[in-house]
Amino acid sequence: MLADDSAFDPEAPNWSENNYLSAPLIESGFERGTQADLERMGNRDVEEVPHGDPVREPPEDDSEYLDPDTLVFTESPSEDVEGRYEEDFQAVFDRIEEETGKPVEYNRVNSYAASVEAMRSERAHIANFSTGTTAFAVNLAGAVPFTAGIAPDGAFGYRLFATTRADAGDVQSIEDFADDDVRIAHAEPASNSGHQAPSALFDQQFDVTAGEDYEVNFSGGHSQTTRGIAAGDYDAGPICSTCFKDTVEGDSNLSFEDFKVVWASDPFPNGPVAYRYNLHPDIVEGIEAAWLDSDFSDTAYAERTGYSEYVPIEYRKHWYNIMVIQRYNGVEYTETALSE
Repeated sequence: MLADDSAFDPEAPNWSENNYLSAPLIESGFERGTQADLERMGNRDVEEVPHGDPVREPPEDDSEYLDPDTLVFTESPSEDVEGRYEEDFQAVFDRIEEETGKPVEYNRVNSYAASVEAMRSERAHIANFSTGTTAFAVNLAGAVPFTAGIAPDGAFGYRLFATTRADAGDVQSIEDFADDDVRIAHAEPASNSGHQAPSALFDQQFDVTAGEDYEVNFSGGHSQTTRGIAAGDYDAGPICSTCFKDTVEGDSNLSFEDFKVVWASDPFPNGPVAYRYNLHPDIVEGIEAAWLDSDFSDTAYAERTGYSEYVPIEYRKHWYNIMVIQRYNGVEYTETALSE
């Protein structure tokens, strides 16, 4: 059945019997996790990564350190309706220059794969990777994830929303994704909530296997999935909850009342900031201070990212579930797998 607004309890949603209009989920802040979720991730007793390689250690030979005159920053493509631009990052770029003495250049890329390749080839020294791309960046590009943002109210991370139109009576649960008449969109192969997580979790929890029980149609991104569902190009799909919120809020043709959510995951960490492992230690110290010792409230950076404060993260702990999901899916950390 479709629950009414009053039936949604963010502390105990009843997905086995209900699906929910997206409006009360967003109104209650359910699109994000909490600082308690962040602390639980950080308190995991994990000594080794469950899949792929651990974060690379700094070089032992001082001659192998990278000490560029200008630091280059890139980010995975934003799901913001208008995208993010160089001026949005000026506050953090100013802090990096203040701490390191080096100016920062913004390198905009148009795909997850391009952000990893930029760091692998040393054309980028600092990056804000997407959640699902982070393990590829660690394994292929020598990325060292060190921080992630939290919202002013302490909210952290995001969820996978299994989303459809509010009037889609034939889609009441994940099991309905297996109906031959239901057209399902995924974002892109490296996306966590848009492909990797649903491929594992739908199979584990609902016995619905992407690519077998339903055809996967890659939309190209979470905003494209959201708009495609609204337009009837797709009937349903897994969407990053914060991307869903940003897309609907930024498009006057969309309304939260037009969508319902048939299942939501536990929170995942949002995409981290990372630096290349062989940057000179003095530069690394400055980069870390620029994010961890700064309050970005009332800046364009905070307005566009939603984060005014950044906290330390550890790849092996905070990304543990992501790596387990990718291991379940048989993901190999290769350039081919990233760009498929």
